[in-house]
Amino acid sequence: MNDTPTRCGFVAVIGAPNAGKSTLVNRLVGSKISIVTPKVQTTRMRVRGIAIEGDTQIVFVDTPGIFRPRRLLDRAMVRAAWAGAEEADAVLLLVDARAALRETGTAAGSQEILSDLRRSKRTNAALVLNKLDALPREQLLPLANKLHDPQVFARVFMISALNGDGVSDIRSWCVERMPEGPWHYPADQTADIPSRLLAAEITREKLYMTLHDELPYETSVETDGWTERKDGSLRIEQTIYVARESQKSIVLGRGGCTVKAIGAAARRELEVLFGRRVHLFLFVKLRENWAEERERLSAIGLDTSGE
Repeated sequence: MNDTPTRCGFVAVIGAPNAGKSTLVNRLVGSKISIVTPKVQTTRMRVRGIAIEGDTQIVFVDTPGIFRPRRLLDRAMVRAAWAGAEEADAVLLLVDARAALRETGTAAGSQEILSDLRRSKRTNAALVLNKLDALPREQLLPLANKLHDPQVFARVFMISALNGDGVSDIRSWCVERMPEGPWHYPADQTADIPSRLLAAEITREKLYMTLHDELPYETSVETDGWTERKDGSLRIEQTIYVARESQKSIVLGRGGCTVKAIGAAARRELEVLFGRRVHLFLFVKLRENWAEERERLSAIGLDTSGE
């Protein structure tokens, strides 16, 4: 009988938009639990990924990027990010090192987040400089010295979330900070996100990857139908909501070719994810100002009760 006590806790990964949080969480967990695209603010809700190291279960929380919110959607996303940090046993502040060297974009955002962390007087945070694969190493140490605040950060890591360099060191550091207690999830579970919501996220990822900058940020995907068929396959019906009439034709493409390509790419990944045949049906609808609608935001997993 193993008398070693189990440990379990939460680690929040926070940072400015496009710092690489979802890529890092996927690396730490060892499987894809968050969608990844070049588009900023891709992650809209907190997604929990579960990793096991010996007797320790670590729940990594992928949070939306922290930025200055304007719409109800934006405010709900930022609130979700900070809520994840407040509830966590440890916090990883991820910084895009390339942007930090330019002192623009995510760097400015990271400085503001650092100020907020300093005011919170947390002592269980680590600074993580990401995308070191794209920078000369001699530039990283001065940058680390510039951003490091010993009153906030217990450690500084330099990593590449994309290729995995340095990620195992972060995982080991997180293990040391997990409190004793029972595991929150079964040993074979890698994510805490409803299947319907995860399926919608996969389709949204393929939507962005197919259309790139042609499609504005204001696009949402919801799973409307979920039917277990007698032959063991799965029928999924989803609606792609766009904010303007002109965006419908972009998503549909000539003769529906674009939405068919999006559906085919999403279906292939969903079949791998769920381990069975998937019949995916996509519909495109106009819904202006959906980013200000509580019902729509609740459907994609965001809490607007504080508004």
